[in-house]
Amino acid sequence: MYVSIRGTMLTRAVPANVVALGAVSLVTDISSEMITAVLPLYLVGTLGLSLVQFGVLDGLYFGITAAVRLAGGHAADRWRRRKLVAGLGYALSAAAKVGLLAAGASVAALGAAIAADRTGKGLRTAPRDALITLSAPPEGLGSAFGVHRAMDTAGAFLGPLAAFGVLAATGGAHDAVFVTSFCVAMLGVVLLAALVRDRRGPLAPRPSLRAAVLRDRAFLRVCAAACLLGLVTVSDAFVYLMLQRRLGFAPELFPLLPLGTAAVYLVLAVPFGRLADRYGRAYVFLGGHLALLGAYLVLMGPGWLVPVLVLHGAFYAATDGVLMALAAPMLPETLRTSGLAVLQTGQAAARMVSSIGFGVLWTGLGAGQGLLVMAAGLVLSIIIAWRVL
Repeated sequence: MYVSIRGTMLTRAVPANVVALGAVSLVTDISSEMITAVLPLYLVGTLGLSLVQFGVLDGLYFGITAAVRLAGGHAADRWRRRKLVAGLGYALSAAAKVGLLAAGASVAALGAAIAADRTGKGLRTAPRDALITLSAPPEGLGSAFGVHRAMDTAGAFLGPLAAFGVLAATGGAHDAVFVTSFCVAMLGVVLLAALVRDRRGPLAPRPSLRAAVLRDRAFLRVCAAACLLGLVTVSDAFVYLMLQRRLGFAPELFPLLPLGTAAVYLVLAVPFGRLADRYGRAYVFLGGHLALLGAYLVLMGPGWLVPVLVLHGAFYAATDGVLMALAAPMLPETLRTSGLAVLQTGQAAARMVSSIGFGVLWTGLGAGQGLLVMAAGLVLSIIIAWRVL
């Protein structure tokens, strides 16, 4: 079944299941970004974590997803129940918001709640992306992921606004943000159950993951490039902390920083998806990392807010869904979830290392010099990835 969505951004027929998955992601991202928008300053400013401690917790954000993505992808392919596995992930992330509420000022308890939330994300991501690839024709995967990521990013745009509104209405009560986030997350679980149709695929013998995926040289090249680039990708939280400290604006405005990134991502996700389908997904993916390099350079130089956020948003629009669209056609349908999970696991593990490493660099060298090291690494990684892809 297909629905037609017409407007300034979408003029093509989009599979209904992609739209349904986008609606779930929109609501879930409102919930997630409410937490993401307030957590960095809460941990560093209110609880007094050092930058290294924050880097470890931020690395945990990526590392836990890396540990469970393969398990979620394998289970979804084995049972051919991608919606069920994704639903378990969404439900676990919703429950983790209650854990944040109960954690109080305990760093260990906050770490456990973050781990539970990231476990849920790790379980759901590969099955959800596999459902997208199974709901759209191969030649339209870039556009399908663009539509999904645009809806997902609309939630990422609304989440910080919601957090800002809740903090303003409650006099800065972070507990109120956590409670509201939990309620919104549960709505996402309900939407998944009600709107999304599972795509179980054909009942056919499953080749081994090693034979069908891990020996595919083209797929392994994509994995290698994504992991290498992930090692030199500074996490969003550190980018926003650098902007806040560089520009010195009030802490109450910190939750609004992700809005700039999300707004640009929202505008560019669909056009970049179509460009990827037409001119080559690898080109757009690498172009996104050039935008990230530009964000680093501006942040090290004049530190202008708007250009940093524009380039940061363009980076996500050109890489997030485009990478999945690049890799998916290389994978057999019966192992698509597992294969995407392999890719996402490697990328998440690389970003975990990056987050911890940048926390150490910031502490030892300062923010500017630490970012210079990452920028130099990014230049080298783009050159290598260009040759690999």
